[in-house]
Order: sequence, then structure tokens, then C-alpha cells
Amino acid sequence: MLNALRNATYRRLFLAQVIALAGTGLATVALGLIAYDVGGDRAGSVLGTAFAIKMLAYVLVAPAAAALLARLPRRAVMVGADLVRLAAAACLPWVDQSWQIYLLVLVLQSASATFTPAFQATIPAVLADERDYTGALSLSRLAYDLEAVLSPVLAAALLLVVPDRALFLGTAAGFGASALVVLSSTLPRTTAADDSPAPLSDRMLAGARLMVRGPALRPVLALNVAVAAAGATVLVQTVLIVRGHFGQSAGVMALVLAANGAGSMLTAFTLPRVLTEQRERAVMLGGAVVATAGVLLLPLALRASSPVLGLLAVSLLWLAVGVGWAMAETPVGRIIRRAVAPGQLPAVFAAQFSLSHAGWLLTYPLSGALGTAFGSGGSALALGVVAAVATGIAATTWPGTTRDPAAVDRAGPPIGP
Repeated sequence: MLNALRNATYRRLFLAQVIALAGTGLATVALGLIAYDVGGDRAGSVLGTAFAIKMLAYVLVAPAAAALLARLPRRAVMVGADLVRLAAAACLPWVDQSWQIYLLVLVLQSASATFTPAFQATIPAVLADERDYTGALSLSRLAYDLEAVLSPVLAAALLLVVPDRALFLGTAAGFGASALVVLSSTLPRTTAADDSPAPLSDRMLAGARLMVRGPALRPVLALNVAVAAAGATVLVQTVLIVRGHFGQSAGVMALVLAANGAGSMLTAFTLPRVLTEQRERAVMLGGAVVATAGVLLLPLALRASSPVLGLLAVSLLWLAVGVGWAMAETPVGRIIRRAVAPGQLPAVFAAQFSLSHAGWLLTYPLSGALGTAFGSGGSALALGVVAAVATGIAATTWPGTTRDPAAVDRAGPPIGP
């Protein structure tokens, strides 16, 4: 996995990603605090609306940005997105109205929806060797998991010496440092897939069309749903399970959630070696099955005879969900890189970014609503069925063959009408 870091350009890009993720983690903590300052008793509503805006920005902006900025150098796109994020984060300490939070979150997350697909589309050009690229995918997964674990700790340490709103200045500094690192990197020249003029709507939908029509990419769409159903159960229901069902503290809740991250990180370390021996189909479908099973077994854990046994069982299930989540999601970049031509990578990575978050946009509120109506066990069963059906669709549309299932016509289907 670490061999990818021998490439100086990738090393710089990975550093930029880690720095930006650290800033994003600080912003997540600070956003909850500022929502309470501004909204008071309405803090939950303010924060929920802000997160919904974040998801909508991810779903809607990513394909539009990829289409509008396709002919610009990717380094310029990433640096520009970082500067926009810096400006939005620097404004957040001064807000005193909820609408101001919503506006700045929209700007910041729209810039993130521009930066991330451009970053993802650049890495395959930087790392031509598939083993190095696989290592880079695992490193990226590990960075996201570490951000979720370490950012709250970093925020807590900073809050001992600075006021809560100053955390946003740390976020701005992170984006600024990311921009400088990207600016200092020499990236490969890239070209757009098609120089012919086409309507913006067609260019926005180009990546989605490739994913729907491509035999190797259709299963990824179904796996996105399976991952979102399992992941939403973990992230939405854990607080209700730990605090409500078992009557434990917030610290215990953090430990139970950490089990999910630990499973994902463990998988990130082992996947590069596994993928040298197993094809993506077996790994990704196997991961979806593991994550689905972890969710479907939750009602049994909730019936444990004591809180200690129940929480231990839930933690083991969440560990399994984390393992399956990473197995199903991490290799997606390998599939995309082999399934489409280099010039189409930005459009397809943007489509994957958008469509995968669309799954989360649906499963987050669904998990919450079902949990309110039927309890955590009922919600887990319902979303487990969703994950199982999605996994079955992925397996059916991605049949096993004697050749690599991602080895399709790299030119892909036509983009325009």
C-alpha cells in the first residue's frame, strides 16, 4: 500500500488530501457548536438542514462542475476549489443567522464536490501501475477513516486554547495549505473526452450514461445503494441504540462508532494484497454481503441479556459493516479506470461521486423515519432488506466470467445524443 507514496507527485496530492480532510473534520465539529449558538433549541434542525444541503450539493454540483470545467487544467480546478472553500470557512466564524450557515455550507460543499472528483480523476494518470493505484485507493480510504476518528480529538485539544468559532480558521488554514501543496505539484497533461460542442445538460449526464450503459459500471450503482443502506444504519441508529436502548453515555457511543471505523481501516490495510489474488467482483460483492449481514443481525444484538453483551455484539456487527463497506467501496476506482477512456474519467468520477451520495441522501432520512416508527431493530431490518436487494441486483448485472469483468471497450458508449 505504501509503495504509491514513492511517487513524488502522488505523495504531494495525498498530503493535500490529508490536510484538507483534517480541516473538514474541524469544520464538522465546529458546525455543531455554531448551530447551537445560532439555533439554540433548534440546533438539531439547523444542523440537519446544513447536512441535507451538503448532500444536495454533492449530488447536483459534481456533474455540473465536471462538465463546465472539463477543459481547464485539473490543478487549476483543485486549487480554485480549495480557495473557495478557504473563503467560505473563513466567513463561518462571523455568522449569526441560520440562513448564513446554509449559504456558506452550500458554497463550501459545492467546492468540495468540485475538488474531490477532479482529485480522483487525476490519480490514475499519476499512478500508471495498477498495484500502486490500488494502494492509493486504500490510502484514501484510510485517510477518510482516520479523519473521522482523529478530527474530534484534534478539535477537543484546540478548544482548550481557542474559542469554538476559531476552529473554522483551522479549517480555512487546512484548505489554504492544500491549495499550496497542489499548486506545487506537477500534474500530467489531460484532455477532455470530446472536443465537439454539446449542450451542457448532455455533458452533465455523460458520466451517468457511461455508468448506466457500461457492463462493468452498472453493478457499482447497485453497490452504492447497498453501502448507503448499511452505512446509514450505523451512523443514524448508533446514538439511539447506545443512549436510548442500552442507556449508556456519549463516550460509549463514540467507542461503538469507532468499531465501524476500525473495520474499515483494517480492510484498507489488507485490500491491496487481497486484490492481487481476487478479482474485484468477488471482493466487492463479498463486502456487500458482509455489510448487509451485519445490519440484518442487529435485532438479535438488541435482545441481549445485558447492556455489556448487547453493546459488544453491536460493536462486532458494526466492525463487520465497516469491513464490508470498505470492501465494496474501495476498489471502485479500479473498475472505473479500466472501464472508460482517460478523457472520460472526470465525468465518470463525478457521476460516481454524485450518484453514491444520492443513495445516502435517501437512506439517511429513511433510517431516521423507520427508527422513529419501528425502533432501531425495525429500521435495521428494512434497510438490511434494501441492501440485500441491491447486492442481488449487483450480482445479477455483474455475472462472473472467465475474463476480467472490467475489461470492456475503453471508448465506452456514446456520450451525446
